[in-house]
Amino acid sequence: MIEIKEVKTRKQAKEFLDFPLKLYKGNPYFVPPIYSNEKKLFGNNHDYCDQAESVFYLAYRDGKVVGRISGILQKASNEKWGQKRVRFTRFDCLDDQEAATALFSAVENWAKEKGMQELVGPLNYSDMEREGLLVEGFDQLNTFEEQYNYDYYEKLVTGCGFEKEVEWVEYRLTAPDPEYMEKMKRVSDKAMERGGFHFGEAKNTKDFLKKYANDFFNIIDETYAHIYGTVPFTEKMKKSIMKDFALIINLRYVAVILDKNDRPVCFGLCFPGFGKALQKSGGKLTLSTIFKVLHAVKKPESIDLALIGILPEYRHSGISHALFYKMSQLLTDGTAKYAETNLMLTYNYNILNQWKNFNPVLHKRRRSYIKKIADSAVSEETRVPFVKADELEQETAAAAE
Repeated sequence: MIEIKEVKTRKQAKEFLDFPLKLYKGNPYFVPPIYSNEKKLFGNNHDYCDQAESVFYLAYRDGKVVGRISGILQKASNEKWGQKRVRFTRFDCLDDQEAATALFSAVENWAKEKGMQELVGPLNYSDMEREGLLVEGFDQLNTFEEQYNYDYYEKLVTGCGFEKEVEWVEYRLTAPDPEYMEKMKRVSDKAMERGGFHFGEAKNTKDFLKKYANDFFNIIDETYAHIYGTVPFTEKMKKSIMKDFALIINLRYVAVILDKNDRPVCFGLCFPGFGKALQKSGGKLTLSTIFKVLHAVKKPESIDLALIGILPEYRHSGISHALFYKMSQLLTDGTAKYAETNLMLTYNYNILNQWKNFNPVLHKRRRSYIKKIADSAVSEETRVPFVKADELEQETAAAAE
């Protein structure tokens, strides 16, 4: 018999945090999140407390934890999109449909108590964090930015009445041929010269964050405003992200393009692939783990393509070519053997087409699911659709040029 308990005590919080570490112990593809960051979610002052409510549940069978789940009432997202949704996240479970059903029922009941009408996920507090259920690529090492799960998870989720809402794909890229790089450089140089653009410089990471961090967040907010699941940055989010960036950002992996007035108009951000460095410690930043992370920053085997942002008024200026050329050099100069794209929506055709010259290998696929839990009382006039095909294609075409 399954028993569901809401996480209320420190002991239960530890069980919640430790369950996936036990479930995936020895799995070569699972990369844990930073343990201390996850622990903060049980405090009263975490990064999203001003815009979201959370609940955490554990499933027990014969006194042993067999599953976990969290529900998020992301108020900022609901207000932005005109929805009444609760997100589910941090779903981990044994291959046990009874346990999964009990966990989702607990979140569903909580959502109904809050007056919500839909349950969706896996989605986190924002799209800057892990999201999506892995449905292909179970034999591939996950990046630090994304969550791994076993292949039976999809069966458990759909068995609880969920249907696919959106899908993401991930590619592994390698260096393009020299001829293509020469072409990119010519186009890049022409665009930069024509618009009077130039790359921003900084003495070190601290100097870079001081100069460009605020502009970075503003550009990302504008670029991704209409993308599924996004919410605007808050000041707490910004400070937390900057703190994390300070550890892993190397100036080799970030580029900012300025206009003739030295105003940042375009950003590209990559992370060194340091997932393996976190596996042994379960995401705990021990001294040994920190040394491994720093080594991966200096000498990465791979790089993760994190974010690209361009202010709307510059999307047809050609500067994205300069940005892609700059990032491509990380592969051609021997910095890394390959790059990981991380999540890209399957209808984001223009971004997907950017990688055709990088020997792309589609090696992971993820989905977000939806379940109606109440009749909708939101009119079509007030609901903001997360995607209109024609508008989104224009948006992604502009961002990718």
